[in-house]
Amino acid sequence: MFIQPWDAALDDAEWQAWIADGHDFGILSVNGLPGHPPTAVPTHFTTHDTALLIHFARPNPAWKAIEADPNVTFTVTGDYAFVPGPWRAKPGTPPNDGVPTSYYAAVQFTCRAAVIDDPQAKADLLRHQMAHFQPDGDHTPIEADRPPYGRMLSGIRGLRLDVTEVRAKFKYDDHRPAEHRTTTARRLTERGTALDAPTAAQQLRRLERIGTWKP
Repeated sequence: MFIQPWDAALDDAEWQAWIADGHDFGILSVNGLPGHPPTAVPTHFTTHDTALLIHFARPNPAWKAIEADPNVTFTVTGDYAFVPGPWRAKPGTPPNDGVPTSYYAAVQFTCRAAVIDDPQAKADLLRHQMAHFQPDGDHTPIEADRPPYGRMLSGIRGLRLDVTEVRAKFKYDDHRPAEHRTTTARRLTERGTALDAPTAAQQLRRLERIGTWKP
């Protein structure tokens, strides 16, 4: 992932807060087996210390690729929108000369994967995930020796992704003048399609922190 200086996370707290703010779905990318393309699996995840926790069904073809090479990448993207060229035209130039772009936030984790097959450890992983996704606790206790989850644990495998590097990108034209960014955020809000509103919110949040970009 290419990151311009003005697109980089301002600090670790920025991307950590973004992940914590409901961005808990991403794509696991595995190098795969020789002669085969990389394997990519979309999935929810939770964080635990410096690791990501996920689980897949046992028949998932990703397992063979992970066992062959446990060095993986996990990518989370969100708050994205297409910005048409006329919105980005420089002052004094025809609107149609403006070059379009994409706004988005992305956090990419480089990880070392460890497979979890022990029934109790898998139950622990599921309890951690359910505490995040169903914090009201409106589910049967997850125990390795009790139904319904106990008998289902053999059908899944857990995965702990120990994070070795994090690269974060917030691409919102932060090198452009403040007036331009404010106007674009307004236009996104007025257009109001798909993720326009959260994209505008990210642009204004970055504008408030950065102000005028200084190399």
